[in-house]
Amino acid sequence: MKIRVLRYFLETARLGSITRAAERLYVTQPTLSRQLKALEDELGKQLFERGSTSIRLTDEGRLLKERAEDILSMVDRTTAEFKALDDFTGGELYIGCAESQGIRYIARAVHHLQAQYPRVRLHLHSGNAENVCERLDHGLLEFAVIVRDVDVTRYNCIEIPHRDIWGLIMRQDDPLAEKTAITLDDLIGVPLICSREGMSAEHPKWFGDRMDQLNIVATYNLLFNAAIMVREGMGCALSFDQLVDTGIGSGLCFRPLEPTLLAPMYLIWRRHQTFTPVGQRFLDALKRQFEGGNQDA
Repeated sequence: MKIRVLRYFLETARLGSITRAAERLYVTQPTLSRQLKALEDELGKQLFERGSTSIRLTDEGRLLKERAEDILSMVDRTTAEFKALDDFTGGELYIGCAESQGIRYIARAVHHLQAQYPRVRLHLHSGNAENVCERLDHGLLEFAVIVRDVDVTRYNCIEIPHRDIWGLIMRQDDPLAEKTAITLDDLIGVPLICSREGMSAEHPKWFGDRMDQLNIVATYNLLFNAAIMVREGMGCALSFDQLVDTGIGSGLCFRPLEPTLLAPMYLIWRRHQTFTPVGQRFLDALKRQFEGGNQDA
């Protein structure tokens, strides 16, 4: 399977037209058609359903599209890394992260690096721990920021001096909004919208054997859409503080859990990993923040 042919396949899949893809790729239409047919023969699967004016992916084609995007991303990243080895002027930095106010430490380190090397460019992938760790394991990310305890058998890490506070986001007209903090008893029977990561990590510690008493009506991995569901009256969302607007006019409010439930934050990377030049400089810049006492939480 050739990289060039994968690029042909991906461009054709994105455009949904062999004619348009051939024009974009500066090849003739018969040449592109032959290359795609040879790829199907090599894999033993039909990748496209061909119509009179357009084509669309089969199930097998959609699977290859997903894999091709990852493969080509890795190829492009590797090429850029080797170009940067001899004379460092910048580079591409790939970091996965959870939603958290603590990401400011990452932003500060990258900003400091870009002040010295303007050609440094950050590619941020937001997601929960499961999602970003999978991409980290596959080499698509150099670092990940997670807000849960680290499996030190799989990753190296440094702790970021920030703790996120778990609490309940609700409509301002919800009866629970009159409370200053939310207890476990308050949540029994309440329609809850829960973080999938929280349900597998922090929530069992806090709820204990009463997890099965919760009325979970929806789950989420990023909070923006969950906040919309709260506004529409579907329920209340268990979340970190300060991730959505809960000020005057927002229609929402936040109340912390009682007893307090805090989530740790770590920057992680694969064990025995060789850093890219930009990755090493980023890590050094991040560590200098903590050594210099710039650790406001």
